[in-house]
Amino acid sequence: MRKNAMLWLGVGSGLVMLVSGCNTTPPGAEQTGASVEDRSARSVPDGSVAKVTPDQLNANSIAALTDPKSILSKRSVYFDYDSFSIKDEYQPLVEAHAKFLVANPKIKMLIQGNADDRGSREYNIALGQKRAEALRKNLTLLGASDAQIEAVSLGEEKPKNPTPDEAAWAENRRDDMLYSGEF
Repeated sequence: MRKNAMLWLGVGSGLVMLVSGCNTTPPGAEQTGASVEDRSARSVPDGSVAKVTPDQLNANSIAALTDPKSILSKRSVYFDYDSFSIKDEYQPLVEAHAKFLVANPKIKMLIQGNADDRGSREYNIALGQKRAEALRKNLTLLGASDAQIEAVSLGEEKPKNPTPDEAAWAENRRDDMLYSGEF
């Protein structure tokens, strides 16, 4: 049954209309229950984490991770100073890793966000986390499962190049992508 009520109020020299409604199932229409997706946590009987075996993975894709001729062997995305925006030049790399994750849903990725050593430790930890989260979001928007990817910040603690100059700082402003078995 559908019920609507209208109330006209005079306010000063004008009229104001208030509308109130209640929507219920029309007479004669049957209510059907929509199915609800089960998202409850499931555990392995002994409480351990299920292991991925090689036969569950795409062997050709796995080999591409270490083949220097493959784009998948490139595992770092570099950032501009004080930025966590992924540059256009890295989009093909990100797309390739997203496709790999989609093709291998059992594989997990750890993204380590890094910063150069300018700024406070707290600032660099926060910036590294924003960089890692930006890459994680980009990968999931391209189809990778959110459950496959973990994003952490190392801040300035893992420099690729410890020299205190602009070239070294540019090397240190990065995200590193590690796959299962590498972390």
